[in-house]
Amino acid sequence: MYRQFVFVLLLVASFSAHAAQVLPEAVAELHIPLAIKPLSRPMTVAYAPDYSRYFIADGGLAPMPNEFGAPISPSQVHAYSDKGEYLYSAKPGLDNRSIYYNPNTHHLEVVTYNISSGAGFTPGSGVFAFKLDDAGKLTDQTDEITGPNSAFGSAATMPAYNPAENVYYAKQERSDKVRVVSLASREPIGEITLDLNAAGVKTDETSEHFIAYTGVAGDELALLDVDHKAVLVFDLNGKFVGKSTLPVTMKLRANNHYSGLGYANNLFFVYHEPEGEFGTYYGFRIFDKP
Repeated sequence: MYRQFVFVLLLVASFSAHAAQVLPEAVAELHIPLAIKPLSRPMTVAYAPDYSRYFIADGGLAPMPNEFGAPISPSQVHAYSDKGEYLYSAKPGLDNRSIYYNPNTHHLEVVTYNISSGAGFTPGSGVFAFKLDDAGKLTDQTDEITGPNSAFGSAATMPAYNPAENVYYAKQERSDKVRVVSLASREPIGEITLDLNAAGVKTDETSEHFIAYTGVAGDELALLDVDHKAVLVFDLNGKFVGKSTLPVTMKLRANNHYSGLGYANNLFFVYHEPEGEFGTYYGFRIFDKP
């Protein structure tokens, strides 16, 4: 009887540890056709559950300053409904890289280009909170959360945010390394080495600057394999867990190595540039359950 009880406990523990399985084939659950041409290229996607809105951030450097003041990036952030319908755009004036919703603060936040000052000092670099009005509409105003922090490493990194631990995962370019960053420290508090060999890929075949945080225990990190059209899943130790293949009909391009990605509302987003006038974001489910 005791052995049977232990066996049941082990079975339950094993099931709990693998409550979510990586889907062999990713399932497209949402299409967001871009209604506005990106200034340079679209970066990442966020979802604000308080308002049932998706937000897509453009990247783009600010022009050189003149006698009238500091340089302001013309990049925009675009709002879409939870069905993928275009609503409006705002111009907060930042060179956006990672946009995400922070459930701890109920703010829509962004990490800018060159947060590490790895490309030299540039104004408007850091982590910012976008201001929304009472109706949940994004304004052109922002609040600075923190300025530059060298712990993020690569100037073009597009860090993913883990709200449970209040840390960021900053993928380093041309590398299998992911820095673990806390805003309270000027040095990384950890580093994850992705087992790309086990995944059967090389560093130059995957996205350079972005790795997603999924929030799924044991399957926390997701990386786009551009060359083989798949999403690779790793745990927080860098161990390869599995992959979810994308449709073979998708035509991924060079920009997918550097931008056009995101993870929001339990969907992995990939920008499909050839589709639509300005390209379309596909939101894929890569797990059998969130």
